[in-house]
This record gives sequence, structure tokens and C-alpha cells, in this order.
Amino acid sequence: MDGQYKRLLLQALFSPSSAALGRALKQQSIDSTALVDYLPLLPAGLKERRKLLDNTGSLTVHYEHLREQGWRWLALGDADYPSLLAQLDDAPGVLAVRGSVEALNAPGLAIVGARNASADGLDNSRRFARDLAGSGFVIVSGLALGVDAAAHRGAISSGRTVAVLGSGPDRIYPPRNAVLAGQIVETGGALVTEFAPGAPPLPAQFPMRNRVISGLSLGTIVVEAAIKSGSLITARTALAQGREVFAIPGSIHNPLSKGCHQLLRDGASWLESREDIFHAFGDFRRSVEAAGVDEPDLPSLLHYLTGGLNSLDALQQRTGMPITDLAGQLSELELEGWVERVAGGYLKRSGAA
Repeated sequence: MDGQYKRLLLQALFSPSSAALGRALKQQSIDSTALVDYLPLLPAGLKERRKLLDNTGSLTVHYEHLREQGWRWLALGDADYPSLLAQLDDAPGVLAVRGSVEALNAPGLAIVGARNASADGLDNSRRFARDLAGSGFVIVSGLALGVDAAAHRGAISSGRTVAVLGSGPDRIYPPRNAVLAGQIVETGGALVTEFAPGAPPLPAQFPMRNRVISGLSLGTIVVEAAIKSGSLITARTALAQGREVFAIPGSIHNPLSKGCHQLLRDGASWLESREDIFHAFGDFRRSVEAAGVDEPDLPSLLHYLTGGLNSLDALQQRTGMPITDLAGQLSELELEGWVERVAGGYLKRSGAA
């Protein structure tokens, strides 16, 4: 029985109560090399569960299949287990990871928000993720629809991102984000879950996932959230963990702004620009500047757009580009959120200066 299989076995035995395993490992001061010696100490109920897992052989099948996909397992106490996460009282005992383990130990910022976010919310999520990832942060989120997916997509355009799953490693949820999950790994990020193979995305598991999202991160950014939402649970969990919380203010007429406004009333940091993040993490900013991390490049066409209305004819005169090429590039900028098409021409979006 190799060390990786031992870790998977422990994960399967304790899932979905990986925090209980984490507490046991801390109390017993057991390192990863002694995991096999810990197995005989399991309570009677878990001993029976182990027999069932061993006898059916399904765990072995999962193990071989997931190893082929690039998954590996980290136990609390391993040298490469995420150091920020290990500080939590309820740290997962075992994590399954696909992709860069190093990304889990890099300076991380969580971006969370509504699944049914507004266009502005999705735009804010994508832009902040892109800028912060380009500045050296790893963006952490939950692979959900809406704000999470926008954050992951923004991050992979300029840096790295980590997706924390609320299901087993063989159950990417939601399924429509399976391609995005692959892109996260391909661009140097990682997928991570504390749940065992076969674990479905049950509602009770998402608050557990949320503590891992905030636990991997120096701070949590809430883009849009209703008063009663998982995003607010993540933010409050981050506060309980002693981490920074940032909230983006929004329209008083948008019900998805109410959660952010509540957080701001409760003491969360106001977030309007990347500078607000750097102000909170001054040491990180100095390290970024010392390392010479480049600012994300702006598309060259943006330099020809003024702050007001830009007609297609005026842009053609400034750039000298063929009208068909110009229209094509403007369409790409619109899709990426740099410009907005309005009657009579185009407006440069805020943050595109």
C-alpha cells in the first residue's frame, strides 16, 4: 500500500467529515509516514467502513483512474500541504489536488459572489481577477456559475487560479464548467477537494467547501451577494479565520448589492480598485515591485479611445485601420469587457484607462 493510496483511504473513510480527521492528526501529532500505523486505531464504525472499501475494490479503481488524470493526495502534516489552510482548527485531514500544488501555497485571494450575478458583477469579477492574477496573486474560487466562473476566466487570462470543489474529484460540478476546470490546470492552477471519490455535490458540503476557499486565501473579495447567501457565509468564515474581507459596493436598487453593503456596515474593507488590495497587503506589493512583476498589458486599440463617445468613423481616422479590421477588434474588446457599444459608437469601460 503506497503513501498516496493510504491518504486516499483516509479521505474516503472520513469523507465528508475531513475536519474530524484533521483534528485527529493534529492531536496525535502523526506525520504522513505514520498514517498506516494510525489505521488500526480507527473507531469500530470506521473499521467496518474500511473493510467495505477494501472488499469492493471500488476505491482501487478510483485511485488508478484519478492518478491517470493527474490527481494526488496531501495529508495534513505533509511538507507541501497548504500552510495557510493548516492554521485552521477545522483544516481538512486530506486534500485531493490536480494541477500545481505550489499554487496552493502561493499568496491567494478569494473572489466569490452570486451565481445569478448581474452583467456588472460578472465584469467586476473578471476584471479584478485578471488584474490581481497579473500582479502575482493566485485567485481562489469555487467553480460555480456566475461570479466564480468569471473570476476563474479572468485569472487564467493573466495568471493562475485555484478551484475548490464541493464534490469528489471525479464529480466536476457544475458539469458545464468541466472545460473551465481543465483550463485552470493547463494554465498552472489547481483543482482541490477534501471530499472522496464518488461524493456528490450535496448542499451541506458547500459551506465546508467555502471554509477551504477562504482558508487558502489571505483575503476574500465579495463581488455581489444576497443577504442570505453562500458568499456571505464565506465572508463571515474568512473573518472568523482572521482573514481580510473586501466588498464591492453597488447600486441600492440591486438586491445582490445588499449583502456587500451589509458586510461594509459590519467592517469589511471597501473595494473599488486594485490599489485597495495593495493598501491592505503592503508587504506583498513591495515584494511584487521588487520582483519586477509586469502590469497586465492593455490592448493597443484602447489607446485610441477617448473618455467620451467614440464613433467608428473617428476611430478609423485615428488608427488608420481598415474598417472591417477595426470593427472586428472592437467586437473582441466588447466581448472581453473593455468597451461598451452604444448608439453612435463605443464607450471605454471604467478600468480600461
